Amino acid sequence: MTIVALAKVSIFALAAEKQVLLEGLQALGCLHLITLGAPDGAADFPASQPDGEAREALRYLMDVRQRRYPLKVDPTFQLDAVVARALANRARKRAAEDRILALRHHLAELAPWGNFRLPDLGELGGQRLWFYRVPHSKQEPFQQALEGLALPWQRIHASPRHGYLVLIAEQEPDQSLLPVQRSHVGSESPEDLRAELDQAHVALDDIEAEHVALSRWIFLLSKHLIRADEQVALRQAGEQTADLGHVVQVQGWMPRQDLPRLTSFVERMGLASWAESPTSEDSPPTLMTNPDLLAGGEDLVTFYETPGYRDWDPSLVVFFSFAIFFAMILADAGYALVLGVLLAMFWRGMGTRPSTRRFRVLAMVGLLFSLLYGMLAGSYFGAPPPAGSFLAHLQVLHLDDFNAMMKVSLVVGGLHLILANGIVAARGVSIAERAKPIGWIAIILAGLTLYLGGGASTARDLAIGLGSGGLLTILLLSSERPVNSPGSLLLRLFDGLSSLAELSKLFGDVMSYLRLFALGLASASLALTFNQLAAEVYRSDVPLGVVIALLILVLGHGINLLLAIISGFVHGLRLNFIEFFNWSLDEEGYPFAPFSKKETAL
Repeated sequence: MTIVALAKVSIFALAAEKQVLLEGLQALGCLHLITLGAPDGAADFPASQPDGEAREALRYLMDVRQRRYPLKVDPTFQLDAVVARALANRARKRAAEDRILALRHHLAELAPWGNFRLPDLGELGGQRLWFYRVPHSKQEPFQQALEGLALPWQRIHASPRHGYLVLIAEQEPDQSLLPVQRSHVGSESPEDLRAELDQAHVALDDIEAEHVALSRWIFLLSKHLIRADEQVALRQAGEQTADLGHVVQVQGWMPRQDLPRLTSFVERMGLASWAESPTSEDSPPTLMTNPDLLAGGEDLVTFYETPGYRDWDPSLVVFFSFAIFFAMILADAGYALVLGVLLAMFWRGMGTRPSTRRFRVLAMVGLLFSLLYGMLAGSYFGAPPPAGSFLAHLQVLHLDDFNAMMKVSLVVGGLHLILANGIVAARGVSIAERAKPIGWIAIILAGLTLYLGGGASTARDLAIGLGSGGLLTILLLSSERPVNSPGSLLLRLFDGLSSLAELSKLFGDVMSYLRLFALGLASASLALTFNQLAAEVYRSDVPLGVVIALLILVLGHGINLLLAIISGFVHGLRLNFIEFFNWSLDEEGYPFAPFSKKETAL
């Protein structure tokens, strides 16, 4: 829940030892390199993509139905041969799938004609069969045209929209004399096409079996690509050093707690180094540290922006505020239980990667909050709990009570922004850095007091006092400009007035939290609507009314749940990223990217 303190370290070695030095630092894995001779900042090299065909082959092999046991060591492994076989298998698989689709489409087109086989030309004395699919609206004009041509014909099949006719002629009739174009059925019979389809499926099975067999090379192929990436990173690191004749200098940012590791490495290599604290002119990267259970908040924060090095880590606040906002938007205990069951089903599978482990904890907390809020709101798939039941006694909120729910949303928003300004005030050093956020806190409290007071004189007087104090605090104390003359006093007052221009922004940001009420109400209203539709169908005399009612419930609540999830993520993040960050973060930084190996053990 903090931003790790960094030190700027410089390491010197002989130019002949440059490669060994870089390989050692890569194995150490805790140094964010600084490009010497260029502006110190987040200048990154473009991501290199070595072995593009090998990456394509790896992605294809990983997309397999069932993996074989991965080989860890195989002296016979040949990268080029495995890549070539994998890509060739992919090409054959695509061709086989296309062939199956084409055969199925052709068989579907031939189905109305029945199971036929075209005779040889000698069997019909040189005559041929010509096939036509004629819309019913053109049946009479088509038959009249055939009578004019004096050609024998036969209706084979009729569908609700078309008639299927076959006529006999030595040459294809002139298309200008017929109202429809000929159907091209090909020379193969449906029976032959079905035999080809069977063979195509067999070929696809063989190709997929080879695909599964090739999956045994996934580990070794991944290992090769990882080492290729490491070599690219080494070459890029070599371009970031300062070559000073016979001496090479490497510079970078390192967590202070890792300095003993660097000291041990330098002493073992016989190198020279020193470490120094960042100066005001430096722009160090940001490395945040959070407990594993709460690290999901860090992922949410960096999804939008990385706080500056000298700012603070909002991961903990975002973790819980996002969970609360998601709960208020979902606003249904039944939906929370459904999502909780789905999370439990995928819980073990989500534990394979650090990112998914962090997300599942965040999801669990969000769903627990959603369950609690849904119970307080008394909503279970849009239905209230039975009167007099235990669940009914837990209900303290009513989503259809607009005034109360608006108050809840605005109080939550006000407290969220009070927290943002409170953190800024606590971190401030000068009077102006602390006075301005304190003034905004007083103004927010004044607005909430006036709104919640219901016109009471005590609340009105308190609100006036808080508001006036907040406005005067910002007007008089929010500027760092020294007062040593009447002109400087006027300029200082002008600075205060400029700060007060943010009052409209504050009002808009607090009102923005009304989306919590609006989206929660929309979700509850849709759920109630689907329940009412299903009940009306169930009570009606519609055939299969029970089945239709169940479909309305399942599909309706499924769509509503999906919309609630999307809204919860989008607006739950938006209220943190825009409203909260605007009042609590001063600068945007760039992430700490250690120069390290991508694998520690193989």
